[in-house]
Amino acid sequence: MGAKTALLAFADGDIRPALLGATRSERAETEALVSRVHPGYLVEPADSSTLFEVVYPPDDLTYATTLAGAELYCDRRLALDRPSELPEHLRRVGAGRRIVMHGMHSVVDALAFAVWEDGELIRSLSLSPNGGIMEDIGEPHEFELPYWAGEHPVEPVPGWPNQHPYPLPFHPLDLGEEALRALFGFVVEGRPEPGDVDADAVHVYGFRVTDPTGEEQAAREALYAQVLQAMGAPRRFRMGPDGTLHEIGANDN
Repeated sequence: MGAKTALLAFADGDIRPALLGATRSERAETEALVSRVHPGYLVEPADSSTLFEVVYPPDDLTYATTLAGAELYCDRRLALDRPSELPEHLRRVGAGRRIVMHGMHSVVDALAFAVWEDGELIRSLSLSPNGGIMEDIGEPHEFELPYWAGEHPVEPVPGWPNQHPYPLPFHPLDLGEEALRALFGFVVEGRPEPGDVDADAVHVYGFRVTDPTGEEQAAREALYAQVLQAMGAPRRFRMGPDGTLHEIGANDN
């Protein structure tokens, strides 16, 4: 699985009908809304795309659309590890509406999603195998229940050495796809179902959104360097005659 998302929406209700009936919005109106989401930032036009292509955009890029009954943003800065810490100005932007956040990252098997109704956080879940459950606020949605009931356990990978039991009762990305379909109406991996939104047909405008002081960019680069240093040297494995994987050295052919 290689799914990554960083989505935030403000809606009058269910987002699916808005996306199913999506038409191309006005760039100027959408740019004004992006400026409200990122006050004090420099907002410049960038190439347009489709929702499916930019659910997890590069750094400093925001993709957005204004629909009848909903506004949707794709931006890494808007998907939080702890959704309950959604900044106050974003809660004000979504005042009186439903706010939905969805973020997942396949490199670390992390998932975070949350729903606010009229300013009240009704559900937030954030978890990963390394970090455990970081947030579990509110009653689980119906689509979550089979996962918490143990109906979707993570099976060992055939041939992979020294495996330990998976630290969570399900794989976060599996639940992440279910959450994406339930909350936004589409999936990024797996088989689409009848009635799903065709995310590749939803037009979104692109904007380069940057901190004019450069502080955000500098902090991000420092974090990336710290993460790379902590990762250590890469490890390589080879399939043995018995079907199991064995680690090999850098000089092994």
